[in-house]
Amino acid sequence: MTSAAEATIRPATEADAELLFGLILELAEYEKLADAVRGDPQVLRRSLFEQRAAEALIIEAGGEAIGYAIFFTTFSTFECRSGIWLEDVYVRPEHRRGGIGRAVMEHLAALALERGHVRLEWCALEWNEPALKFYAGLGARVLDDWRMLRLEREGIQRLSRGAGSAPPA
Repeated sequence: MTSAAEATIRPATEADAELLFGLILELAEYEKLADAVRGDPQVLRRSLFEQRAAEALIIEAGGEAIGYAIFFTTFSTFECRSGIWLEDVYVRPEHRRGGIGRAVMEHLAALALERGHVRLEWCALEWNEPALKFYAGLGARVLDDWRMLRLEREGIQRLSRGAGSAPPA
């Protein structure tokens, strides 16, 4: 276990693409989604540092990367202002329970306030009870009225052609 006092949080740089992708693979394994990973370090580098589609933080302790967070700006039409969507936050299991996850969330909250954002949002897998308890302890509330929806590449292509609904599953 590593304490938050031993960790530093810094913005990722282009040189971190390989490292960051390795941490993403670790998270995918933890979430039992390793077979869903389609990207690679070069796609990640282009997305973060050329397209600027998102931002990343690297969490370090003792000169070693122990976690990361990836986030991007959202927009609330009702608030008429921006927010942050936290796509991933990951701390290696052996470094958990020392307050690092909370330090990352505090860092993001401070960043949201500094940038004038009105929301900090994310989702968690239903089975991930440790994460759900952690987030509840931060004061986050589960939005039961909302369901997450997604179109992936094939569905986007079909929709862009006006091809109607997906074939039955």
